Amino acid sequence: MNKIPYRITLEEKELPRYWYNLKAVMKELPPPPLHPATLKPCTPEDLKPVFCEELVKQEMNTTDKYIEIPEKLFDFYRMIRPSPLIRAYNLEKVLDTPAEIYYKFEGTNTSGSHKLNTAAAQVYYAKEAGITSLTTETGAGQWGTAMAMACAYYGIDLIVYMVKVSAEQKPYRKAVIETYGGKVIPSPSNTTEVGRKILEENPGTGGSLGCAISEAIEVALKTKNCRYVLGSVLDHVLLHQSIIGEETRIACEKYGIEPDIIIGCAGGGSNLGGLIAPFIGDRIAGKNKIRFISVEPASCPSLTRGKYAYDFGDTGKTTPLLKMYTLGSGFIPSPNHAGGLRYHGMSPIISKLYHDGYIEACSYEQSKVFEAAVSFARCEGILPAPESSHAVRAAIDEALKCKEAGEKKTIIFGLSGTGYFDLTAYMSYNNGTMTDYIPTDEDLEKGFASLPKVD
Repeated sequence: MNKIPYRITLEEKELPRYWYNLKAVMKELPPPPLHPATLKPCTPEDLKPVFCEELVKQEMNTTDKYIEIPEKLFDFYRMIRPSPLIRAYNLEKVLDTPAEIYYKFEGTNTSGSHKLNTAAAQVYYAKEAGITSLTTETGAGQWGTAMAMACAYYGIDLIVYMVKVSAEQKPYRKAVIETYGGKVIPSPSNTTEVGRKILEENPGTGGSLGCAISEAIEVALKTKNCRYVLGSVLDHVLLHQSIIGEETRIACEKYGIEPDIIIGCAGGGSNLGGLIAPFIGDRIAGKNKIRFISVEPASCPSLTRGKYAYDFGDTGKTTPLLKMYTLGSGFIPSPNHAGGLRYHGMSPIISKLYHDGYIEACSYEQSKVFEAAVSFARCEGILPAPESSHAVRAAIDEALKCKEAGEKKTIIFGLSGTGYFDLTAYMSYNNGTMTDYIPTDEDLEKGFASLPKVD
């Protein structure tokens, strides 16, 4: 076994050249997306007006376990990958735990998160198809930033509908998007029919990812030579993010690391799905017994308190219906600081794996999450994003369980981004003004009431 360094990075010859397609190894596939008008399974032709053709092919691919990364896209990846797998020696010491703790750190690129892995891929395919402009949504802003960077690189125009409360909380994230050439519109807005309708029904709303998705899709459909791109939830997004898990797997094999627990935060599921992809593929094949833990905010608990049902992916009810764990497309989450996790639903792949018992789920109030974030920052020297801090919280709790039981386990968690644009949230925690919100059963019922009636 090679001696494990503090910071594990791979050589270029070790970088993954293929994405890992979880749908090719699942024993039972998620139910197919349904056309919102006919309620019949979507065909590629149904999706092509919204998404690039190659992305539609990847979305529908259930047979190829590995899909090759194009060479021109790999040139982009060379600038930002590999990301390091870091041994959290200082955190282990502070916790006085026998557990070994590692984190896969995706915050080393300028976008500050894992989002650039799929942003670059989606913009690359748009460029190859001759698309001249793209629309998208963003919550906390990492996805919008990643898209702006990728669009600047490939020379494509971009409009970003940013959840209004996040735009207000994170003005500097907006500034970065604009620096890279993206146009930012706080959502819901008066620039679209669906935005005006949402504002009429909820005048003081801070918005949601579902609202922003609706606006971005509307503009894409009405604009010549334009397509919509999504930063999470969909199968092709998880496919692109599997480069995270493939790198982690290669590093673990190189240094003889055998994880017992792998943890990721989950809003739409792309970070978690990407991190666990090859490992859960082996679990399905009976090659390991790893525990996989999904961590979400208590204020938006789609897995832990949602329903497994067909639902729209957006508030305006324009997307195909996805079978997923959902709080209802009409659910408007509270304006907590983990903007990237404020989504009413969950990836169909993650939802199916959770439903079949391969993944566990837990949720935390944001004050407990920031308590863990501050502890991590003080001993490991990295300020984690609020979203990533959910995984930090769960990793700390699992390490403390190891201490109580006197067990040595190996824990890997995804540190999917940095928190340097989230200082308003840290200020709120530090000065004691942060509050926690947990929706009541009555609150959730309002969202569930918006679920479509599908047999």
